[in-house]
Amino acid sequence: MTPDFLPRFIADKASVLEVAGIESAKAEIEWILCHVLDVDRLHLYLHGSQLLDDESIKRIDQIVNRRATRYPLQYILEESWFYGRKFFVSPAVMVPTPETEGLCEAALGFMRSHEFEAPWIMDLGTGSGVIAVTLASELQEVDIVALDKSPEALNVAMKNASDLGVSRKIDFRQSDFFAALDSDERFDLILSNPPYIREVDYEDLPPEVKADPKLAMTAGDDGLDAIRVIVRDAPNFLNPGGRIMFEIGMGQSEQVAALTADDPRYRSFTCLKDLNDIDRIVILSCGE
Repeated sequence: MTPDFLPRFIADKASVLEVAGIESAKAEIEWILCHVLDVDRLHLYLHGSQLLDDESIKRIDQIVNRRATRYPLQYILEESWFYGRKFFVSPAVMVPTPETEGLCEAALGFMRSHEFEAPWIMDLGTGSGVIAVTLASELQEVDIVALDKSPEALNVAMKNASDLGVSRKIDFRQSDFFAALDSDERFDLILSNPPYIREVDYEDLPPEVKADPKLAMTAGDDGLDAIRVIVRDAPNFLNPGGRIMFEIGMGQSEQVAALTADDPRYRSFTCLKDLNDIDRIVILSCGE
Protein backbone atom coordinates (compact mmCIF):
# COMPACT_ATOMS: atom_id res chain seq x y z
CA MET A 1 0.00 0.00 0.00
CA THR A 2 1.21 3.52 -0.79
CA PRO A 3 2.09 5.98 2.02
CA ASP A 4 -1.04 8.02 1.33
CA PHE A 5 -3.36 5.00 1.45
CA LEU A 6 -4.47 5.44 5.07
CA PRO A 7 -5.36 9.17 4.80
CA ARG A 8 -7.27 8.48 1.58
CA PHE A 9 -9.02 5.49 3.14
CA ILE A 10 -10.08 7.56 6.18
CA ALA A 11 -11.28 10.42 3.99
CA ASP A 12 -13.27 8.05 1.78
CA LYS A 13 -15.04 6.41 4.73
CA ALA A 14 -15.59 9.75 6.44
CA SER A 15 -17.39 11.03 3.34
CA VAL A 16 -20.00 8.30 3.82
CA LEU A 17 -20.73 9.57 7.33
CA GLU A 18 -20.68 13.21 6.25
CA VAL A 19 -23.40 12.49 3.68
CA ALA A 20 -25.43 11.01 6.55
CA GLY A 21 -25.13 14.29 8.45
CA ILE A 22 -22.51 13.22 10.99
CA GLU A 23 -20.31 16.19 11.88
CA SER A 24 -17.36 14.41 13.53
CA ALA A 25 -17.00 11.95 10.66
CA LYS A 26 -13.19 11.81 10.46
CA ALA A 27 -12.81 11.34 14.21
CA GLU A 28 -15.38 8.55 14.17
CA ILE A 29 -13.59 6.75 11.32
CA GLU A 30 -10.35 6.95 13.30
CA TRP A 31 -12.16 5.50 16.31
CA ILE A 32 -13.59 2.68 14.18
CA LEU A 33 -10.15 1.83 12.78
CA CYS A 34 -8.55 1.87 16.23
CA HIS A 35 -11.29 -0.44 17.48
CA VAL A 36 -11.08 -2.92 14.61
CA LEU A 37 -7.26 -2.96 14.50
CA ASP A 38 -6.94 -2.81 18.31
CA VAL A 39 -4.45 0.07 18.29
CA ASP A 40 -4.31 3.62 19.63
CA ARG A 41 -4.45 6.65 17.35
CA LEU A 42 -0.67 7.12 17.18
CA HIS A 43 -0.12 3.47 16.27
CA LEU A 44 -2.90 3.75 13.71
CA TYR A 45 -1.10 6.50 11.79
CA LEU A 46 2.31 4.86 12.15
CA HIS A 47 1.31 1.33 11.15
CA GLY A 48 -2.35 1.35 10.07
CA SER A 49 -1.63 0.85 6.37
CA GLN A 50 0.26 -2.35 7.14
CA LEU A 51 -2.41 -3.66 9.50
CA LEU A 52 -5.38 -3.20 7.19
CA ASP A 53 -6.31 -6.38 5.33
CA ASP A 54 -9.38 -7.58 3.44
CA GLU A 55 -11.06 -8.93 6.59
CA SER A 56 -10.56 -5.77 8.63
CA ILE A 57 -11.68 -3.56 5.73
CA LYS A 58 -14.86 -5.63 5.42
CA ARG A 59 -15.55 -5.19 9.15
CA ILE A 60 -14.89 -1.46 8.92
CA ASP A 61 -17.31 -1.14 5.99
CA GLN A 62 -20.00 -2.95 7.98
CA ILE A 63 -19.58 -0.57 10.92
CA VAL A 64 -19.52 2.53 8.70
CA ASN A 65 -22.68 1.47 6.89
CA ARG A 66 -24.47 0.85 10.19
CA ARG A 67 -23.30 4.19 11.58
CA ALA A 68 -24.56 5.93 8.44
CA THR A 69 -28.09 5.03 9.58
CA ARG A 70 -27.38 7.37 12.56
CA TYR A 71 -27.33 4.48 15.03
CA PRO A 72 -24.87 5.45 17.81
CA LEU A 73 -21.32 4.33 17.19
CA GLN A 74 -20.95 3.55 20.88
CA TYR A 75 -23.67 0.91 20.66
CA ILE A 76 -22.19 -0.54 17.47
CA LEU A 77 -18.73 -0.87 19.04
CA GLU A 78 -20.15 -1.62 22.52
CA GLU A 79 -17.76 0.89 24.02
CA SER A 80 -17.66 4.51 25.13
CA TRP A 81 -14.80 6.55 26.54
CA PHE A 82 -15.47 8.47 29.75
CA TYR A 83 -12.99 10.26 31.99
CA GLY A 84 -10.11 8.52 30.24
CA ARG A 85 -11.51 5.01 30.62
CA LYS A 86 -13.21 2.65 28.21
CA PHE A 87 -16.67 1.52 29.31
CA PHE A 88 -18.93 -1.18 27.94
CA VAL A 89 -22.29 0.17 26.77
CA SER A 90 -25.43 -1.40 25.33
CA PRO A 91 -28.86 -0.08 24.30
CA ALA A 92 -29.95 -0.77 27.90
CA VAL A 93 -28.08 2.36 29.05
CA MET A 94 -27.54 5.94 27.95
CA VAL A 95 -24.34 6.76 26.12
CA PRO A 96 -22.18 8.78 28.56
CA THR A 97 -21.74 12.47 27.79
CA PRO A 98 -19.09 15.14 28.52
CA GLU A 99 -21.62 16.92 30.75
CA THR A 100 -21.53 13.97 33.13
CA GLU A 101 -17.75 14.20 33.24
CA GLY A 102 -18.36 17.68 34.64
CA LEU A 103 -20.54 16.19 37.36
CA CYS A 104 -17.73 13.79 38.26
CA GLU A 105 -15.25 16.69 38.37
CA ALA A 106 -17.48 18.56 40.81
CA ALA A 107 -17.94 15.45 42.94
CA LEU A 108 -14.22 14.71 43.07
CA GLY A 109 -13.43 18.31 43.94
CA PHE A 110 -15.85 18.19 46.86
CA MET A 111 -14.63 14.83 48.17
CA ARG A 112 -10.96 15.81 47.97
CA SER A 113 -11.54 19.11 49.76
CA HIS A 114 -13.29 17.45 52.72
CA GLU A 115 -11.92 14.87 55.11
CA PHE A 116 -14.60 12.25 55.58
CA GLU A 117 -13.72 9.47 57.99
CA ALA A 118 -15.37 6.79 55.84
CA PRO A 119 -16.69 8.51 52.72
CA TRP A 120 -20.00 7.17 51.43
CA ILE A 121 -21.50 8.17 48.09
CA MET A 122 -24.81 7.39 46.38
CA ASP A 123 -25.20 7.27 42.59
CA LEU A 124 -28.89 7.46 41.81
CA GLY A 125 -29.83 6.07 38.39
CA THR A 126 -26.38 4.66 37.74
CA GLY A 127 -27.08 3.44 34.18
CA SER A 128 -23.80 2.24 32.70
CA GLY A 129 -22.12 2.97 36.03
CA VAL A 130 -19.76 5.63 34.70
CA ILE A 131 -20.25 7.95 37.70
CA ALA A 132 -19.88 5.26 40.36
CA VAL A 133 -17.00 3.51 38.61
CA THR A 134 -15.14 6.76 37.91
CA LEU A 135 -15.37 7.91 41.52
CA ALA A 136 -14.42 4.46 42.80
CA SER A 137 -11.41 4.52 40.48
CA GLU A 138 -10.31 8.06 41.36
CA LEU A 139 -10.84 7.93 45.14
CA GLN A 140 -8.66 5.58 47.17
CA GLU A 141 -11.01 5.07 50.10
CA VAL A 142 -14.72 5.24 49.30
CA ASP A 143 -17.88 3.15 49.46
CA ILE A 144 -20.58 3.74 46.86
CA VAL A 145 -24.19 2.62 46.62
CA ALA A 146 -25.35 2.63 42.99
CA LEU A 147 -29.10 2.44 42.34
CA ASP A 148 -31.02 1.82 39.14
CA LYS A 149 -34.55 0.71 38.33
CA SER A 150 -33.44 -1.32 35.31
CA PRO A 151 -31.89 -4.76 35.93
CA GLU A 152 -30.41 -4.65 32.43
CA ALA A 153 -28.66 -1.37 33.22
CA LEU A 154 -27.33 -2.78 36.49
CA ASN A 155 -25.82 -5.71 34.58
CA VAL A 156 -23.95 -3.25 32.37
CA ALA A 157 -22.79 -1.22 35.39
CA MET A 158 -21.61 -4.31 37.25
CA LYS A 159 -19.64 -5.45 34.21
CA ASN A 160 -17.91 -2.07 34.04
CA ALA A 161 -17.09 -2.15 37.73
CA SER A 162 -15.62 -5.63 37.31
CA ASP A 163 -13.71 -4.76 34.13
CA LEU A 164 -12.15 -1.71 35.81
CA GLY A 165 -11.40 -3.46 39.08
CA VAL A 166 -13.62 -1.54 41.52
CA SER A 167 -16.45 -4.00 42.24
CA ARG A 168 -15.53 -4.22 45.92
CA LYS A 169 -16.17 -0.50 46.37
CA ILE A 170 -19.67 -0.43 44.86
CA ASP A 171 -22.92 -1.90 46.17
CA PHE A 172 -25.33 -2.17 43.22
CA ARG A 173 -29.04 -2.29 44.03
CA GLN A 174 -32.16 -2.43 41.90
CA SER A 175 -34.29 0.45 43.08
CA ASP A 176 -37.00 2.86 41.96
CA PHE A 177 -35.45 6.10 43.20
CA PHE A 178 -34.56 5.64 46.90
CA ALA A 179 -36.77 2.60 47.60
CA ALA A 180 -33.91 0.14 48.15
CA LEU A 181 -32.27 2.23 50.88
CA ASP A 182 -32.68 1.65 54.60
CA SER A 183 -34.20 4.59 56.43
CA ASP A 184 -31.02 5.08 58.50
CA GLU A 185 -28.55 5.11 55.58
CA ARG A 186 -26.77 8.46 55.22
CA PHE A 187 -24.37 9.62 52.52
CA ASP A 188 -21.74 12.34 52.26
CA LEU A 189 -22.54 12.89 48.60
CA ILE A 190 -25.63 12.06 46.54
CA LEU A 191 -25.16 12.18 42.76
CA SER A 192 -27.52 11.74 39.86
CA ASN A 193 -27.82 12.25 36.13
CA PRO A 194 -31.63 12.06 36.12
CA PRO A 195 -33.99 12.18 33.16
CA TYR A 196 -34.82 15.83 32.44
CA ILE A 197 -36.13 16.07 28.87
CA ARG A 198 -39.69 17.31 28.35
CA GLU A 199 -42.02 14.85 26.64
CA VAL A 200 -42.87 17.45 24.00
CA ASP A 201 -39.18 17.75 23.02
CA TYR A 202 -38.51 14.03 22.67
CA GLU A 203 -39.53 13.64 19.02
CA ASP A 204 -37.20 16.47 17.96
CA LEU A 205 -34.09 14.82 19.40
CA PRO A 206 -31.32 13.64 17.02
CA PRO A 207 -31.52 9.95 16.03
CA GLU A 208 -28.45 9.12 18.11
CA VAL A 209 -30.03 10.51 21.27
CA LYS A 210 -33.37 8.80 20.63
CA ALA A 211 -31.50 5.48 20.57
CA ASP A 212 -30.90 5.92 24.31
CA PRO A 213 -33.51 4.37 26.64
CA LYS A 214 -36.43 6.80 26.78
CA LEU A 215 -36.96 5.98 30.47
CA ALA A 216 -33.55 7.50 31.20
CA MET A 217 -34.27 10.72 29.29
CA THR A 218 -37.84 12.00 29.62
CA ALA A 219 -39.45 13.24 32.83
CA GLY A 220 -42.95 14.57 32.33
CA ASP A 221 -44.39 17.69 30.77
CA ASP A 222 -41.72 20.05 32.13
CA GLY A 223 -38.86 17.56 32.42
CA LEU A 224 -38.68 17.96 36.20
CA ASP A 225 -40.58 14.92 37.49
CA ALA A 226 -37.43 13.03 38.54
CA ILE A 227 -35.72 16.14 39.87
CA ARG A 228 -38.73 16.89 42.08
CA VAL A 229 -38.34 13.47 43.72
CA ILE A 230 -34.62 14.07 44.27
CA VAL A 231 -35.20 17.51 45.79
CA ARG A 232 -37.96 16.10 48.02
CA ASP A 233 -36.30 12.89 49.21
CA ALA A 234 -32.52 13.16 48.90
CA PRO A 235 -32.06 15.24 52.11
CA ASN A 236 -33.48 12.32 54.08
CA PHE A 237 -30.35 10.34 53.19
CA LEU A 238 -27.70 13.06 53.49
CA ASN A 239 -25.09 13.36 56.24
CA PRO A 240 -24.53 16.77 57.87
CA GLY A 241 -22.09 18.70 55.70
CA GLY A 242 -22.91 16.56 52.68
CA ARG A 243 -23.91 17.65 49.19
CA ILE A 244 -26.50 16.72 46.57
CA MET A 245 -25.34 17.13 42.96
CA PHE A 246 -27.26 16.40 39.77
CA GLU A 247 -27.48 17.38 36.13
CA ILE A 248 -30.28 19.52 34.74
CA GLY A 249 -31.47 20.43 31.25
CA MET A 250 -31.01 23.71 29.43
CA GLY A 251 -33.19 26.46 30.91
CA GLN A 252 -34.15 24.53 34.05
CA SER A 253 -31.91 26.20 36.63
CA GLU A 254 -34.43 28.82 37.75
CA GLN A 255 -37.19 26.22 38.10
CA VAL A 256 -34.97 23.95 40.17
CA ALA A 257 -33.85 26.89 42.31
CA ALA A 258 -37.51 27.64 42.97
CA LEU A 259 -38.10 24.05 44.09
CA THR A 260 -35.39 24.35 46.73
CA ALA A 261 -36.27 27.90 47.79
CA ASP A 262 -39.53 26.71 49.30
CA ASP A 263 -37.83 23.90 51.26
CA PRO A 264 -36.34 25.04 54.60
CA ARG A 265 -33.93 22.09 54.65
CA TYR A 266 -31.80 23.64 51.91
CA ARG A 267 -29.05 26.09 52.82
CA SER A 268 -27.41 26.82 49.49
CA PHE A 269 -27.98 26.45 45.76
CA THR A 270 -25.13 26.55 43.24
CA CYS A 271 -25.29 25.90 39.50
CA LEU A 272 -22.20 25.15 37.43
CA LYS A 273 -22.03 25.67 33.67
CA ASP A 274 -20.96 23.07 31.14
CA LEU A 275 -18.44 23.52 28.31
CA ASN A 276 -21.14 25.26 26.24
CA ASP A 277 -21.78 27.82 28.99
CA ILE A 278 -25.15 26.24 29.84
CA ASP A 279 -26.31 25.81 33.45
CA ARG A 280 -25.84 22.08 33.92
CA ILE A 281 -24.86 20.91 37.42
CA VAL A 282 -26.85 21.79 40.53
CA ILE A 283 -25.10 21.57 43.90
CA LEU A 284 -27.25 21.69 47.04
CA SER A 285 -26.36 21.74 50.71
CA CYS A 286 -28.70 21.10 53.62
CA GLY A 287 -26.87 22.72 56.49
CA GLU A 288 -23.52 22.03 58.09
